[in-house]
Amino acid sequence: METITAKTPWESNMGDLPMHLDYFEGSMYDKVAEIAKQYPTNIAFDFMGKSTTYKSMLQEIDRCAKSLRTIGVREGDKVTIAMPNCPQAIYMFYAVNRVGAIANMIHPLSAEKEIEFYLNESESVTAITLDQFYHKFERIRANTKVVNIIIASIKDALSRPIKAGYMLTEGRKIQKIPKDAPVIRWKEFLNLGKACFYQYAVARKSEDPAVILYSGGTTGTTKGIVLTNKNFNALGQQVVAANPIFRPGDKMLAAMPLFHGFGLGVCVHTMLSQGGRCILIPRFTAETYAKQITKYKCNFIAGVPTLYEALLRLDSMEKADLSCLKGVFSGGDSLSVELKKKFDKFLYDHHATIQVREGYGTTETVTACCLTPAHMFKEGSIGLPFPDTYIKIVKPGTDEELPYGEEGEILLSGPTMMKEYMNHPEETAQTLRHHADGLTWVYTGDLGIMDSEGFIFFRGRAKRMIISSGYNVYPGQLENILDAHPAVQMSCVIGVPDPYKMQKVKAFVKLAAGFEPTEETKKMIMDYCREHIAKYAMPYDIDFKEDMPKTLVGKVAYRVLEEEELKKIQSEQTA
Repeated sequence: METITAKTPWESNMGDLPMHLDYFEGSMYDKVAEIAKQYPTNIAFDFMGKSTTYKSMLQEIDRCAKSLRTIGVREGDKVTIAMPNCPQAIYMFYAVNRVGAIANMIHPLSAEKEIEFYLNESESVTAITLDQFYHKFERIRANTKVVNIIIASIKDALSRPIKAGYMLTEGRKIQKIPKDAPVIRWKEFLNLGKACFYQYAVARKSEDPAVILYSGGTTGTTKGIVLTNKNFNALGQQVVAANPIFRPGDKMLAAMPLFHGFGLGVCVHTMLSQGGRCILIPRFTAETYAKQITKYKCNFIAGVPTLYEALLRLDSMEKADLSCLKGVFSGGDSLSVELKKKFDKFLYDHHATIQVREGYGTTETVTACCLTPAHMFKEGSIGLPFPDTYIKIVKPGTDEELPYGEEGEILLSGPTMMKEYMNHPEETAQTLRHHADGLTWVYTGDLGIMDSEGFIFFRGRAKRMIISSGYNVYPGQLENILDAHPAVQMSCVIGVPDPYKMQKVKAFVKLAAGFEPTEETKKMIMDYCREHIAKYAMPYDIDFKEDMPKTLVGKVAYRVLEEEELKKIQSEQTA
């Protein structure tokens, strides 16, 4: 009698795609160097009309690595990279890895106090940023352990004709840096490497820490997530395994930012570690995104739902030919059923032969660890786990696994799982838990359902969080900042539905005694917010309340405020 072995969801639904992969043992730099030797003349990335081959990219990375050694960066040191998607950021990211240091990735538009926090939390010894952000760094530098600040400029990465145009437009807006400023300018930095005659490269293992990305974790408090070489290399192999249509030389539009796991992990490292070609976009707008898709005939695009919502409204896309697309991925927030239908029709109307594929992940697993198969779609599903990645649904906070179809907390396990939360051992222990099945699981704080075929359905965030244009905004952090202002007795921050951003940030404030709810008071608090809060998390408005609604245990009932705001929006729309 024939024995029938039960297949896993991946086997049953993914056809011949592998369930298990042999992962590269080595650093991120090692993986990219391997590809550069294999495809030296292939283009690694394009930036504002200028192309760079893998061979040239590797040479620049090595120059950077020598310079980092020359200025004293050593194995295990943290180097903060506060850069948009540009060539210098790519070179520096892999050069930091080459010398055995750890890349601390932060948003260049962060407020001064946030930058100070990131530098101190990571104990960074060196930082690199653009000339336009220099003054923010200089104002807080004395409060940190940073020894060297390297200043790059977009103009240094441009071809001559484009550079002239840039200096007449964007370049003119940048505040001048004093000639005697205590910084190392990019060209000077590269020249320092000429003095490096000793061994500058450091051998790193796949399990060694390599990158720090920031997230609120399960509590909404900002923490550095320590990720390893293997986390990133494994992600690259998994993404390509889940997309067998990928071929070396395929083009990915890299508009998602480098301080975000989606941008760094999928759009950049996956491409460069697998022989792909990145189209780098330094400043994202829907218009530039659309223009680059058609100009470069991109094969893959990745973005948040707000991006796809914006593309639908662009007149410039009316006659676009999108037959070049092999994959369109959505993550960072839930893709509504209606938006998916609209965008799938848009793709069909513009000659694409594919549909949007929704994925899911957390920064604790770099980014995506689950993706809708190319050939099989279930309405509302975020797909199936990547090879070697396991998902289970448990009763929130426990290890009690729930039956198919029951809602619970989403747990993840696999090769992209973080090493730890930096400087937060207790939270690491709460989030990474070892189970009787022999696996360590990430408790995501997200709610979902698994069906009998292994497809996952995202149901919401157990932790309080606002997602605005794909950025995670943690109300608790903003409330702490607001509450520190002398005019504020109590605050509450909520997300308000927005057709473009999905959610925008709004603050409610109960004023302290002696302050009046005037426009002057609002302006004073908003000015304070701009100093302490990143642009993407800034409240668009502040409402003053005589008192806040409370829960039975005395906490501010933010859900009541959300419902009130929603009713107000609905009444305005029907008026």
